[in-house]
Amino acid sequence: MTKLNIPYIIKFKRNGDSSMGYISIAEEQSQIPFEIKRIFWTYYTPEEVFRGKHAHHLTEMVLIAAAGSISVKTELIDGSIQEFVLDKPDKGLFIPTMCWHTMQYSHNAVQIVIASSLFDENDYIRSYDQFKT
Repeated sequence: MTKLNIPYIIKFKRNGDSSMGYISIAEEQSQIPFEIKRIFWTYYTPEEVFRGKHAHHLTEMVLIAAAGSISVKTELIDGSIQEFVLDKPDKGLFIPTMCWHTMQYSHNAVQIVIASSLFDENDYIRSYDQFKT
């Protein structure tokens, strides 16, 4: 898989049918463009709350809406802005390093995050002004 340094949608194969249900699989280097070090999820986020509001020096991520929908706004250091809606569990969003991202959730959203590194507070850029410089 070719890795880009811009946010992009990853379409996971959907196996199954409506009578039995579906399964989608995310495999390292096949669908996920990095070595997986951490997986976490967010849920019960009130609709009026914006999460994220940061960038990472080193961590790359794939965001997936396992349930509900998530609106994601991204900004790169060159100022380019993109908006995405994650509303199907077979669709993910690649977030590269140095990408400011903000998420807003539907009331029933469950977000799964696949990350390229373990948690390290020093990897976070939490100030938008610092990100822009």
